[in-house]
Amino acid sequence: MTAFTEIGFLFRFLPAFLAVYYITPAKYRDWALLMGSLVFYAVGEPYFILLLVAAVWLNYLFASRIAHFRRRKKRRSQKKSAMWLVTAIAMDVGLLAAFKVSGALLGASVLPLGLSFYLFKMISFQADVYSGEIRELPSFWQTAVYFTMFPQVASGPIMRYKEGRWAQDGREYSWEKAEEGLWYFAVGLSTKVLLADRLSILWKDISVIGYESISTPLAWLGAVGFSMELYFDFWGYSLMASGICVMLGMPFIRNFDHPYAAKSMGEFWRRWHMTLGGFFRDYVYIPLGGSRDGEIRTVRNLLAVWLLTGFWHGGSPNFILWGMLLFALIAIEKLWLWKVCQKAPFLGRCYVLFLIPVTWIFFAITDLGQLGIYLGRMFPVAGSGISVNPWDALKYLRLYGGYLAYGAVWCVPGVYRFFEKHRRHPAAAALTAVLFWLSVYCIVSMGNNPFAYLKF
Repeated sequence: MTAFTEIGFLFRFLPAFLAVYYITPAKYRDWALLMGSLVFYAVGEPYFILLLVAAVWLNYLFASRIAHFRRRKKRRSQKKSAMWLVTAIAMDVGLLAAFKVSGALLGASVLPLGLSFYLFKMISFQADVYSGEIRELPSFWQTAVYFTMFPQVASGPIMRYKEGRWAQDGREYSWEKAEEGLWYFAVGLSTKVLLADRLSILWKDISVIGYESISTPLAWLGAVGFSMELYFDFWGYSLMASGICVMLGMPFIRNFDHPYAAKSMGEFWRRWHMTLGGFFRDYVYIPLGGSRDGEIRTVRNLLAVWLLTGFWHGGSPNFILWGMLLFALIAIEKLWLWKVCQKAPFLGRCYVLFLIPVTWIFFAITDLGQLGIYLGRMFPVAGSGISVNPWDALKYLRLYGGYLAYGAVWCVPGVYRFFEKHRRHPAAAALTAVLFWLSVYCIVSMGNNPFAYLKF
């Protein structure tokens, strides 16, 4: 029951939890959310629930020491506060690194659900307590709710503590907010099930064929299909998670801003997984100096960010290569190509749409030998030459062309914004209901695909 697309979650856990949450008196709703979140996590991770609880307790203990010494004005106390901050971050980063390396060596089964997401919440909490962004240390129970809340614990978004409405009188409870949250949830579900899951079959088919046996057009078709699959999978999850938060009276946390409409690689990554990008910007890039101290230090700071981004996604070499490729592209762009992208937005969009599918191949294929074969198929000048079946792309285009076309339309910002603006129109509401029940039918009849970021 750790996936929002499981029937048990859709028709058992979520309705039962919301019923309990709404009928619980306002001052006790955080307790209901905490208990519901721990049950949600324990059902999916009966062993790693102890790790989550221990991490919550230790991080609150460290945060209390940071806050205690920060309130004192003496220089020695400020040093102790910094020492506790370093200790807390070292513990969280060390825990994350240990499991990431273990996952690379032993497989994803050893990775706790949502480890990267809840540890980054904890690191941001410690840093904000130290900097004074969080002026008064909240209670242990309030902090535990923030760390463990089930809409975000599995795959984010990485909400900052200051972004939540933690005072009950600051939350918005109404039929309109519940309807709004339900709309986001339904749209996210259909985006995941009706687009991402259908496009995932294309990538699986190509993997079964074998990369050495596909033509160059099919290699590019597969790369484009995987690019859309990953986007719709994670965007769909983020919409569902934020929709649940809205139903709980909290703000909508935006994690994507139509990245495939970006005019540069840098802009793409500001629009993609925005809460992760914001984390690295605020807690790594800017503290290192950002772009304030000349080109050499800017490049150094970008290198640090993208090394960490690659490692955050996984400990295997392909993720490090992926991070380094993106670092190189963004550094080149920042130093030389940015003005060109600004002056010629059409060329910038074409350049992004060409490069992004290539970079996602580094993300998708963990075996470096197979990665080399696939890139050789995409760029046959450096590859192994003639394909076995030069017309294979037409077959798969007939099978998946409709999904790719619908996906391309759904990537257009204006289409989503129009649908969002008119979501209360009877026709839009009816369409949303049809998409929801069609998604449920697909889940029941075709099975449930796990979210791509479920074990990150």
